[in-house]
Amino acid sequence: MTRAATLAQGADDARLKLACAALELAVTEEQLRKLLGYLQLLQRWNRTYNLTAIRDPGQMLVQHIFDSLAVVRPLDGAMPAGGRLYDIGAGAGLPGVILAIMRPDWQITCIDAVEKKTAFIRQVSGALSLPNLAALHQRVEQLPPGGCDVVTSRAFAALDDFARLAGQHVAPGGTLLALKGKVPDDEISRLQAAGGWRVVRIDPVSVPELDAQRCLIWMRRDGARSQGNP
Repeated sequence: MTRAATLAQGADDARLKLACAALELAVTEEQLRKLLGYLQLLQRWNRTYNLTAIRDPGQMLVQHIFDSLAVVRPLDGAMPAGGRLYDIGAGAGLPGVILAIMRPDWQITCIDAVEKKTAFIRQVSGALSLPNLAALHQRVEQLPPGGCDVVTSRAFAALDDFARLAGQHVAPGGTLLALKGKVPDDEISRLQAAGGWRVVRIDPVSVPELDAQRCLIWMRRDGARSQGNP
């Protein structure tokens, strides 16, 4: 590794530690190593396979890794020990890979219809020793029910389409969680009008080093009782 690369990695390590502290996330040295390893793999693969439109490593760190880290603690209240989560339209594995690194007892499956993206996630799982991380190259609506505690999406679809396509994978009492920018009032109205699913909570999210609106939209089936989080 060149001196410049070593310095850059050291800076990223420091920024990661600060971001985790701001998000009140305990993080081990091994987890930091895996987060940085993921960033390096993403940069390497992105040169050939165009996994993300973001090219700058510093922007990747903030807009992909910090953005995904901001979801970990909110999910703690919805995911039991050994819980099962599907990340729909996972792309390069966001937030699924980050969740798998930070919560090794959760079983994470990233699903995407683009084969090169699921191939990348499988490579990440092996290279970073993440036995709790799997990837499926498939359209979500064509999969058998997943029986998940939580199903997430990040920039996958409008809320009503997300519920229609992915709702079958949520176990009874489970939750759909959409990671959004600003609160999508029109999407919420369409979801409520369609029936079947309802928004039970909207949490604003602050992402370290990112000056942009973010929110988490928690959804449950109509008639399902809300117990604690969410």
